[in-house]
Amino acid sequence: MAVYKEQIDLKSHGKTPTYLDITPQVRAAIENSGIKEGICAVVTPHTTCSIFFEEFVHDYNENGDEFIQEDLNNVLGKIIPDQTDWGQYVYPGEKHFEEVESWPDAEVYLPGGDRTQLFNADAHLKSTILGSSETFEVADGKLGVGVTGYVYFADFDRSRGRSRRVKVIVMGE
Repeated sequence: MAVYKEQIDLKSHGKTPTYLDITPQVRAAIENSGIKEGICAVVTPHTTCSIFFEEFVHDYNENGDEFIQEDLNNVLGKIIPDQTDWGQYVYPGEKHFEEVESWPDAEVYLPGGDRTQLFNADAHLKSTILGSSETFEVADGKLGVGVTGYVYFADFDRSRGRSRRVKVIVMGE
């Protein structure tokens, strides 16, 4: 069995959840692998990010999100509201703040010492629900999904834009 790995580098924008269609990159990684039959795992190592499989819906809202993504935001917002205030969630706690403040690059995470920049408990919970990976069939050297099936990356952290990574692992023969 062969194993092939490729990394996709992405940028999230912050302010609102970031949704990115990564289907072309996943298809390219499968093609680059030379694997004809097997599986393809798509994984993000970030704790506020998710990988999910959904239909491409062709319609966009004024923020550039597909309608199904707007619906996802609305549904998730009902069960996990955006963190906007102290005490709304238990996380982040004092020990977490102290740890982040001790990092050499703490200013990146707490600009000007602003602890509200760590108000992202909602992002962690949303990504926990959706998951950090998806596994797909590789059939005849192609991504084994239907015509409207697309692979998406989501970053639910609204504190700031960030550099993000996705790993594509193709296994098979």
